[in-house]
Amino acid sequence: MSKESQAKEGDDVLLMGNEAIARGALEAGVQVAAAYPGTPSSEIIETLARLAEPGKLYVEWSTNEKVALEVAAAASFAWLRALCVMKQNGVNVASDFLLHLAGSGSRGGMVLVSCDDPGALSSVNEGESRHFARLMEIPLLEPGDFQEAKEMTRWAFSLSEEIGNLVMVRSVTRMSHASGNVVLGALPPPGEKARFLCDGPLSDPGRGPVVSTPVVPKHLLQQEKVKKAVQRFETSPFNRYAGPEKPELLIVTSSACRLYSREAVSLLGVGDRVGILGLGTTWPLPPALLMRRLASTEKILIVEEVLPFLEEQVKILAAERAREIGIKRFYGKNDGTLPMVGELNPDLVMAALGRILGVAPPALPADYEEKRLFFAALAPKREQTFCPGCPHRASFWSIREALQRDGRGGFVCGDIGCYAMASLFPAAGFHTAKTLHSMGSGTGIASGFGKLGAFGMDQPVLAVCGDSTFYHAAVPALINAVHQASDIVFIVLDNSGTAMTGFQSHPGSPVNAMGDAAPLVDIASLCRAMGAQVVVADPFDQAATRETLNLLMESAGGVKVLILKQSCALSPEKKGKKRYRMEVAEELCRGEDCGCNRLCTRIFRCPGLLWDREKKKARIDEVICAGCGFCAGICPAGAIGSEEAASA
Repeated sequence: MSKESQAKEGDDVLLMGNEAIARGALEAGVQVAAAYPGTPSSEIIETLARLAEPGKLYVEWSTNEKVALEVAAAASFAWLRALCVMKQNGVNVASDFLLHLAGSGSRGGMVLVSCDDPGALSSVNEGESRHFARLMEIPLLEPGDFQEAKEMTRWAFSLSEEIGNLVMVRSVTRMSHASGNVVLGALPPPGEKARFLCDGPLSDPGRGPVVSTPVVPKHLLQQEKVKKAVQRFETSPFNRYAGPEKPELLIVTSSACRLYSREAVSLLGVGDRVGILGLGTTWPLPPALLMRRLASTEKILIVEEVLPFLEEQVKILAAERAREIGIKRFYGKNDGTLPMVGELNPDLVMAALGRILGVAPPALPADYEEKRLFFAALAPKREQTFCPGCPHRASFWSIREALQRDGRGGFVCGDIGCYAMASLFPAAGFHTAKTLHSMGSGTGIASGFGKLGAFGMDQPVLAVCGDSTFYHAAVPALINAVHQASDIVFIVLDNSGTAMTGFQSHPGSPVNAMGDAAPLVDIASLCRAMGAQVVVADPFDQAATRETLNLLMESAGGVKVLILKQSCALSPEKKGKKRYRMEVAEELCRGEDCGCNRLCTRIFRCPGLLWDREKKKARIDEVICAGCGFCAGICPAGAIGSEEAASA
């Protein structure tokens, strides 16, 4: 039984930030939750999915973030409380509908949770989602600790219903994936029955059609909703000040940076000189509260991640009220006091405080640096690489060989997922992917390259994407490529799940987010229905995959689809199982004297293949090796052998 189902009102439990957000939604009476998986946001939906019950809570992994927002909006239009969750990149995907939804407004409480990733710890960028709140003119909330993550999420639903529009809650990786104690509140009784009232006049937000036009009247109404939110923000319990009434320096901060700021002030021992205004309502800002605190000092440090979003808003308010509060000196991102990229931490904030206040940070022990270097040297070097037995390594090895054999300078347009490592060399993808942008963009870019034959381009054009990405974003680009008769080879790396974020289900899965049986959409059938030539192969069959790729590249005109289907090595169906027992015959291994110059451990570099420095031979790490058998085909001397494993 999960801790969520066992917990009751008043319990003090340890929750991950994402679990706290999910609990807040449950305490608010959420009835529909939709998302597309993306680190660091995935656990919110996973937590809710464990508690889903027919007629009480419906949870789904949607095809992409735009669809997830539309599904949640439908529930809100029918007077249910609805939650939509995504990571920062997903807000870009959802932004088209988000703009219209902000204009039409919502009915039942609707909350959009965006989990940003400062430092790009699990992302290809550290894009800011906060700007969307200002762009779309919807309220933005940012929890500063785990208890607040729960309380603020619950409050966001009430605020949404009060103003008649969705509310955005922004988390960050260190809030979503860290854990802290949370005191639980009560869970409400079952919610309202769904009902979509749409027979009233267009001007009636409760009974009329839900549309974002006429534009000007709707926009004026939208801005009135924002003003109403500002009034609530002025007295919000999520905006807190701590410190002297007239501080020498005022820190204005939000989100996880509140914790960094408190720790930095404590470590420097400057609590009697520095005040901290932690804001939970960061757009629009509460002007009266801000002016009252800004008037109390001459120096202000803005601490936030990543871009100076809060800093710019505070400066605008200060400039508008300069006659009332006086001229201020601001420190933050724009003047270089804090870095403009990456995560912050207490040390960075402490260094900034020290420079502003002329206080030296606490001295480190004399031998600290010596010990740091000593212990750092003991840590094993870990490269970004595919897991042992990963079908993507096998796929890109075959793609690399096929391109070399073709000899016309062909290239791969890459995509986002585990296989983004195909752009790396040599530890992962053999530097195979030559473009890498957003989900599905590899297919769209390839579609463009595939039409350049008229301008003399004779290089084969390949595109890759995963199965989850195929449904998420590649289908429209593939349709375009087919319709335009673009000359490309489109490769789907089908590893049977959204592997990078935890094997969440997708439209190609036989179950949904709640574990119920669901009809799957077959990739091969869909591609054939578009009119593309389709071949399905096993990436672990090296010779067949390479031969198929070369034939497809030589085939003239139009879209050719190759589906390389093999489950992820970490998937539940493969965990702890080995198809083959691998072994290196030492008498056949020529080591560095081989003409391949250690192709297996220097280039292929599966973690299950090791170089024995003493024997000058390759060997198999039996603990790490996943037994996929692929490496048996890469040794030119035939030194790597395989036999069926007993567990196969």
